Amino acid sequence: MQVTVEEDGKTRVVDRYVVAAPVSGFLRRIQLDEGDPVSDGTTLAVLEPLRPENLDPRARARAQADVKTAEAALQKAGKDMEAVSADHAYAQAEYRRMQQLSEEGIISRGELDRAEAEAQRAEAALKSGKFAIEVARHQLEAARTALTYTSEAQAAPSQAIEIDSPVEGRVFRVIRENEGVVGAGEFIIEIGDPSAIEVEVDLLSADAVKVGPGTAVLFERWGGGHPLEGRVRVVEPSGFMKISALGVEEQRVFVISDITSPPGEWRNLGDGYRVDASFIVWEGENVLQMPESALFRHGDGWAVFVVEDERAVLRPVKLGHRNGISAEIVSGLSEGQKVVIHPGRTVEDGARVTPWQE
Repeated sequence: MQVTVEEDGKTRVVDRYVVAAPVSGFLRRIQLDEGDPVSDGTTLAVLEPLRPENLDPRARARAQADVKTAEAALQKAGKDMEAVSADHAYAQAEYRRMQQLSEEGIISRGELDRAEAEAQRAEAALKSGKFAIEVARHQLEAARTALTYTSEAQAAPSQAIEIDSPVEGRVFRVIRENEGVVGAGEFIIEIGDPSAIEVEVDLLSADAVKVGPGTAVLFERWGGGHPLEGRVRVVEPSGFMKISALGVEEQRVFVISDITSPPGEWRNLGDGYRVDASFIVWEGENVLQMPESALFRHGDGWAVFVVEDERAVLRPVKLGHRNGISAEIVSGLSEGQKVVIHPGRTVEDGARVTPWQE
């Protein structure tokens, strides 16, 4: 038996980068289209810098400061990568250790699943760390390019600047489709790695508290023939207000999950695709359960009609977990007992009943 929280969500690319013009200039028409693959170093656009004007010290100082900022960002990305690499190595080692303990029957399946989820999160963080370093390196090169063209003499001939891709991936969006003059910092093209997909779902805050990192999730109705498996990576600490279709104010929280099914099963799943997510907040094996349609209120608790000798016998029951279809029976019933489903007002304790047969 499983208890789930269900909500629709959408996919999004984990790492994306918007490439901007490093200096003001005349942008030649971009030859790439949305969906085209690019490699690290692929030329995305060609920019012909405008002839520099008489530059004041303030502009030159600003360009120098941008270079120093980019250098500091690259150093920070490197330090962050060291920490992420250490966490990744530890998570992988811990997962291997948990696998061994699980094979020996020392730990539960849940502990192994949590170790596996942590290893997968560490793997995703490592990939994002590498992406961040490449992006920081690209930003440093752009800042140095801007400083070079800010500092050169007015009479010096301008050379075309090739704007290269900082990462391997695909073109998501060509922001500036036509040639023309662009300003420094103006967005030109957006790229990213479509193989690194995560799923964003906004849950009611009352449901989000039941979900945590490592919670198993199934993604259905995404277009494939079977559900995809996943794990919650993070539940965002801050919620937001959203107006429902009925005009009701709802407090919601974003939950971010990773797809753990083999990539070959969802290679056609792209950015911004809709999925139905079912978060498994509780599950149990060998659970005594019954249809919720057999339950009705009785005093302060619940009861059912048990069929004994072709008569309906009122039986109070104590419930455990419920999922809208079935209810866990803690006490009051035994396995194999027959109950009356959808009991009407005419059914009462001791009434004669006849089993329905198709």
